[in-house]
Parts: sequence; structure tokens; C-alpha cells
Amino acid sequence: MSSSTAKTQRDCRQPPPQPQQQQPSQRPLMKRTRKKTAMKYFCGTNEDQLQSDNNNNNEEVSLVLANRTAPSSSLHLANSLSSSCVSPLLFGCHHSPYDLRRKLSPTHESVTCHSPVSTTCDTTSSTSASTIPPLPSSSSSSSNTTNSGSSSSCHSSAPYFIQTINSRKRPKKCNFHHMNEGLGTAALYLLYELPDEVLLTIFSYLLEQDLCRVAQVCKRFNTIANDCELWKTLYHNVYEYDSPLFHSGLCKFEFVSYDECDIENPWKESFKQLYRGVHVRTGYQEQYEVNPDRYKGRNISYFDTIEQAFTYSEELENSLIFIHSGHYKPEYLIIDSSVALIGAASGNITENVVLEKDSESTITFVEGSRDAYLGYVSLKFSPDVTSSVPHHKHYCLEINENCSPTIDHCVIRSTSVVGAAVCVTGAAAEPVIRHCDISDCENVGLYVTDFAQGIYEENEISRNALAGVWVKNHANPIMRRNHIHHGRDVGVFTFDNGLGYFEANDIHNNRIAGFEVKAGANPTVVRCEIHHGQTGGIYVHESGRGQFIENRIHSNNFAGVWITSQSNPTIRRNEIYNGHQGGVYIFGEGRGLIEHNNIYGNALAGIQIRTASDPIVRYNKIHHGQHGGIYVHEKGQGLIEENEVYANTLAGVWITTGSTPVLRRNRIHSGKQVGVYFYDNGHGRLEENDIFNHLYSGVQIRTGSNPVIRRNKIWGGQNGGVLVYNGGLGMLEQNEIFDNAMAGVWIKTDSNPTLRRNKIYDGRDGGVCIFNGGKGVLEENDIFRNAQAGVLISTQSHPVLRRNRIFDGLAAGVEITNNATATLEFNQIFNNRFGGLCLASGVQPILKGNKIYDNHNAVEKAVNSGQCLYKISSYTSFPMHDFYRCRTCNTTDRNAICVNCIKTCHSGHDVEFIRHDRFFCDCGAGTLSNQCQLQGEPTQDTDTLYDSAAPMESHTLMVN
Repeated sequence: MSSSTAKTQRDCRQPPPQPQQQQPSQRPLMKRTRKKTAMKYFCGTNEDQLQSDNNNNNEEVSLVLANRTAPSSSLHLANSLSSSCVSPLLFGCHHSPYDLRRKLSPTHESVTCHSPVSTTCDTTSSTSASTIPPLPSSSSSSSNTTNSGSSSSCHSSAPYFIQTINSRKRPKKCNFHHMNEGLGTAALYLLYELPDEVLLTIFSYLLEQDLCRVAQVCKRFNTIANDCELWKTLYHNVYEYDSPLFHSGLCKFEFVSYDECDIENPWKESFKQLYRGVHVRTGYQEQYEVNPDRYKGRNISYFDTIEQAFTYSEELENSLIFIHSGHYKPEYLIIDSSVALIGAASGNITENVVLEKDSESTITFVEGSRDAYLGYVSLKFSPDVTSSVPHHKHYCLEINENCSPTIDHCVIRSTSVVGAAVCVTGAAAEPVIRHCDISDCENVGLYVTDFAQGIYEENEISRNALAGVWVKNHANPIMRRNHIHHGRDVGVFTFDNGLGYFEANDIHNNRIAGFEVKAGANPTVVRCEIHHGQTGGIYVHESGRGQFIENRIHSNNFAGVWITSQSNPTIRRNEIYNGHQGGVYIFGEGRGLIEHNNIYGNALAGIQIRTASDPIVRYNKIHHGQHGGIYVHEKGQGLIEENEVYANTLAGVWITTGSTPVLRRNRIHSGKQVGVYFYDNGHGRLEENDIFNHLYSGVQIRTGSNPVIRRNKIWGGQNGGVLVYNGGLGMLEQNEIFDNAMAGVWIKTDSNPTLRRNKIYDGRDGGVCIFNGGKGVLEENDIFRNAQAGVLISTQSHPVLRRNRIFDGLAAGVEITNNATATLEFNQIFNNRFGGLCLASGVQPILKGNKIYDNHNAVEKAVNSGQCLYKISSYTSFPMHDFYRCRTCNTTDRNAICVNCIKTCHSGHDVEFIRHDRFFCDCGAGTLSNQCQLQGEPTQDTDTLYDSAAPMESHTLMVN
């Protein structure tokens, strides 16, 4: 390089810090090595030669010709080498960046090298025109070449050097002496002897196009000119980015960390991809005009304003505009072409590149901008609230019909109280908005309306004054992986026939519902997490629809899902849990399909149906609620089928106040109170359900309730199978009622149910117990194998028993006592242990056509054998016989003594016959002061009857 050229270059650019000189093995000039294709090298650097270069140099050529204009001057250093061609044989070996200096002696094998002790060439040989100056003979590092496919070392011996070349690629014999006759001493010194660090310093003064040209001179220059740090400095001066930005396709820009990039020189590759762009950078165009010679190695257009750059780029196809650091206030910015606008700054790009307006929309995309791109900028709309200029139809970002721009990594802020921050409107408005931050706006964050669509991914939408997202009037966006939170209103609001597909969004901590659907809207919400809403999770009302599938809805202050006012959504395969009130709340004539959900851990009912609502509830798991499972009240309806309702604190299902749901094929079990509870005129049908293992009874019916209970299995109740009391009614047909701790069916306190064709068996107490004024009709039932009486009628009760079969009981078949009566017609009573029909003193039932046969009178056998009757009954059964009291032992009205204990244990005492009735012997049970002489150790009496506690009502607060 001549001194004048060097001076010019130093004036044009500030040189970078001088690199420290290190041994070649200690400082790699490039951080990556890759297999490379062997190159052709040309004597000159004119444009024809660049275009004829092979594929390995295409990237240099494309960068030089990026704007189809070669610079007016060529590099003096390259031109100084244009007097002779360099053979590809000499430089066919690719060298590692750890040893870039060429140590190869290009002489014929007859030419010997001087000792490496001396670092200067012999002056005699260097002055001879026919003699090549000798070079040091140290060996160079080896590397892979795609021409030879092997690792080669370059030495001063020509025959050895030729032998290392693949035989298929081996050139014809040539004379090294004649090949190098044209190289002067200076050229050879430059090619072989000048230290790498010096060359790197020289190259650091070059701009990108000249650097690409010098890379075509020789292999060594190519390696040094491709140094990553060299290109990083150039890259940062032009684009300001801290990491390489790759333009992989239309509307696709991606920063890749240098350490994670597989490209050999990512800075250079990014330079090449972005080089066609124009730049908005205040003052840089003036520098071009003042110092034209300084920028001969660069062909980049600079502008002071975005409008100027946009106007310049309108005639270009897929133009690219870089907007550098600054606060821009454009007069207008309406995009109607496929231009890409992207922020360019170091550090946080979007914070350093700001576009702001106070009237009209900050930036508007209109028809023609189908493939436009806007990325890495901050957009602000800050209208003057005191201004008389209306701005209710102006937005920070406006996207109109028939365009589909990509908005990427932008920060969007609006202080307008009458317009959304982002408005997408019109048919065929299909933007891609991703990685944007739409927050702290004084109105709606994102507004999609009027048949608009688009894809909205991984955006931050938060702390907006109204809804985070509005979808209206047949708009149908796709929203994925957005974070919508801490809004001062609802999170997402779809209304007026709005649609949309919402997937994997995180929606939380909004003041009203996380997701609201209204007025015919029909969105699809899939795999979202909707939680910690200050009111509810999902609110569907005023004929809203929608599909809510596989979402996690939890920890909301009110119900997880609200459905009301003739709305009919699908709630499917969701997790609805830990709500501070209920799980799903359907009211005000709401409908809906609620299926395959897992509903648990809510403070109130898992599902609540009220006020004429009529949903379909099926295949759900409703469990571990802090209150009840399903609560149907105030004329609620619904089809509730094939659910599993279990382990709830109160009743599994409540039905009350005129409600008429249908429960079919459910498994209702393991509750801490009742399984199914009808009260206060609750009606409906229970069909083919499994109701089992409740702490209280399986089914309770009271206070005017009149359900139909058909073909159910009711078992394992700790307080009986079915309890009908306090004026309860009901039709129980074809049920299996078995293995309950107390009576299979209890009828008491003026209740009057109908039991028909049921099987009531294996009870740990009686089969059917009717007392305290109970009535009822028992027809065609099979009552068998119960521990106590098959049917016990007591205390002013008067049922009708007709055509029943009562058999195989462990006590009596039918017992009537305590002033009760009954009508028994055409019953079969047989094979019972304590007798068929046992009547207490004064009882006179109506009997007609009954068959009482083959019963075992175990009581008479015990009396005749002198045993205490307690021995055959213990405290769990009450055989009917004569019982007495002992005045001497001060027995009370609650005590009874069998005839054998009177004769033996109380012999000579003042005794009194009371009546013939059912009892167990207190003497044998050890409840009297003297010990029974006919019995062993006493057993304490635990005869206690439990009633079910009334459930708490759910009061879910509705917030409009």
C-alpha cells in the first residue's frame, strides 16, 4: 500500500486499537474453521473477475455487488499484485488461523533455503531477475481442502509438495522457477514474510467492499480478511447491533448469539444479508457528502428522516430500512408497500428507537403492505387531552384491510382514553404480531374487529385500563403464548359475534374475568392458564358461546367459569380448581356442555346450576371440594351423567327449590356427608347411578321433595341407604340398596314415598324402617338378608306393604310396634330367624292374603332353653317377646329385662310385666346395677340414631 493511500484511509476512519502481537499459535484470527473449497485466484480485482470467481467467493462478490454498483476505486494493495498470477498449486493448502503466515518456499527443488536463523533474504539472490528470493523453511500448519480431501503440508521441496495433492487432481508438471519469475521482492515479502498482525492492522482500515476484494488476492489474505473481530467492528459501526441479525426470509429477522451460531463468520454473513438496506441516521448523509473519498469502500444510503427513506425505497422491491437510535416524530407514516422497517441500536434496541405522535395514528398499514415488516422499535401515541382535534379513531398502531404486515419485538404505548393502542380492522387484515409489549395503555390494548384475522404470538399485554384484548364483529384472530395480566378490566373480551383461536396464553390477575364472551361471540380457547382473577376466570353471558378446551382455570376470587343468560359454551377437559368460590357456576337460563373436566378443591360447589339453567354435565371428576360437589337449586335443570363425584366435604349432589335435573350413570361416592340430597321441593331423576361409601346416607329426601330414583346402586352408607323424612316423597324403583351400616331405607316424620321392585339386602341394620308417623307404599320389593327386621314399623306409622317378598332375615320378617299399624296385602314372609310377623302388644294391622311360612322362632328356643335373650340378639337386634322391669333394681322406662333374667337374676325381686314388644335385655347387656347370671362380661349399649346435617347454601357473587 502506498503512503498516500494509507494516509487517506487513516483520515477516513478512526483506526481500531492496535492488536497485541502474539505468537500465531496463541491468537486465532477467526473463532471457527470449516472445510473450504479450494479457490481460483486472479491477477486483478476488476468486476469481471469477481463475477467469474468460483462458489467459494460468492459471498464476497455478492457483498461488493449488493447494490449492483462497484466502487470507483480499487484497493492499491490488490492492484500491486495484479502484474502476475498466483498458481493455485502454491496456495492449495488451507492453513489454520493459528499459523496464517505462509512459510512455503515456492522455488524449484534445486533452489535451497537459507538457514532460518537469519530473518533476511540473501541480497545476491534477491537482486537477480532469474532467482527467487529464498524464504524461511519452517513448515506451515495443515488443514482440510475439499480439492484434495486430505491434510497437506507445504514445504520448499516441489516434488514432495506435488505428491501431497490427490492423484486425480494432480496438475501437469510445471516449473516453479518460471512460475515465480514475475513476483518481485516486495510482493513475495508481502505474501510470505509480513506478520499476520501487521496485515490485520492494515485490513482494519478497510471498509467492507474493499475488504471483500482483498480477500480474493490469495489464501492468506482471504483468511485474515475473514477475521471475525474485524467484521464485528465493521458490523457494529454500520448496524450498531451487539449480536448478528439474520434475515432468513421474508419478514423473518432473528438475532443469534455469536457463541451459538454455526456459521463460520456470522458478522460477515449478517452483513451480506442486510447490506441492501437503507439507513435512517441523522447526520450520516452529510458525512458522505463532505468526505466522499472516505466511503469509497461502502455503498450504503443514509437519510435523516423516516419519510425520506420510505420515499426512496418505494421503487425498490422488498426494501429494508434501518431506523437508528433516536426519538422520531414523523408527520405521517402510512405504509402501503412491502417495506421492512427495523430498529438499529446497541443495547436494548426498542428503548433506543422511538416513534411517537400526538395526533392521528403513529403508524398505519394499508392495502399494499402485505409483506411489510416493523420490528424492534417503540411506538407511542400521546394525544393532547386538551386539544380540540378528535382522535377517537386514531391508534398507536393501525392495520387496515387487505394487508398482512409483521410486527415484531415492538413496545407499544398509548395514552389515548378513547382508542385502543393497536387496532386491526377490515377483511383480509391478517398481521403477524409477535414478541411485542402492549402495556400501560389508557384504553384497550389490542382491538381486532370487522372480519380481521391475524396471528398474535408471545406478546406481553398488561396493565391496560380496559380489556387487554377486544375481539368483535366476526374477527377471527389466532393468539398463542401471550401473557395477558394485571389489566384494570377483563383480560380478553370477545363480543358481538367475535371469534378467535386462543392457545397456550397465560391470563391472570385481571380485575374482572380473565376471559369474557358475550353477545354471540364464539371463541376457541385451548390450553390456556386462566388464574388469579380478581372476580372470575371465564364469564360467558348474553348468548355467548365458545369452546374452552384443556385449560387450567384456578385460584380465581369468584367462580372459575360463569355461564348465564342463554349462553351455551363447551367446557371440555379443563382443570378447574382452588377457586375461592365455586368451580363452574351456571345461572340465569344458562346452558353449556360441561364434559371431561377435573374440578376440585373449590371453596363452594364444584358445579352450581340455578335459575332455570339447563346444561349438560358429563364425564367430569368433581372431588375434594371444600363444600359440595354439584348444587342444583332455584328451578335449575340439567342432564348430569357419567360423572365421578367424590370426597367432597358436604353433599355430593344437592337438588332443591323446585329443581328438576336428571342424574344418570354417575359415580357418587366417598363424601363426608350425603351422596344425593333432595330438600325444599327438590325433584328430578336419579337413574343408574352408583352411590356409595358416604359418611351419612346415600340419598336423602325431605321437605316436599319428590324425585324419581330408579335403577341405582346405593351401598356403603354409614347412616343408611335412603332417608326420607320431614314430609319427603319420591318414587324409588328397581334400585339395589345393600350393605349400608343402618337401614336400607328409612321413612319417617310424615314422609310418604313409594318403593317399588327394589332389592334391599345385606344391610347391617334393618331393611326398611318406618317410624315417627311415616307412611309410604312398598310394592313388589325383595327384602332379604338384613341384620335386623326386614320391615320395622313403629311410632304411629301406617305404611302399605303389598306383594313384597321378605325373607332370609337375621331377625324378624316384619315387626310392628309402638302404636303403629300397617296394611299388609299379599306379601310373602319366610325363612326369617326371629319369626315372620311379630306384633307388639296392642298392634292390630290390616292383613290380607299374606303368606307367612318357614320362619325360625329363635326367641322361643332361647326362652325354652333358659338363655338370656341378649345372647341371641346382643345390642344390635331387638327380638320381640315379653319384657319386664324390676322395681327392686330401680329400672327405668328405658330398661327391659327378658323373662329368663327375671326368673334367675331377679328372683324374689319386685318385678313388673310391661308388654310384648321388641327389645334387648338390659340385664344381659350389663346396664343394670347387678350382674347378669346368665351372661358373661357386659357390652356397652351404643344404640344411637344419626340424622344428616343440613348443607350450607352456596352464595356466589355475580359481578357485571
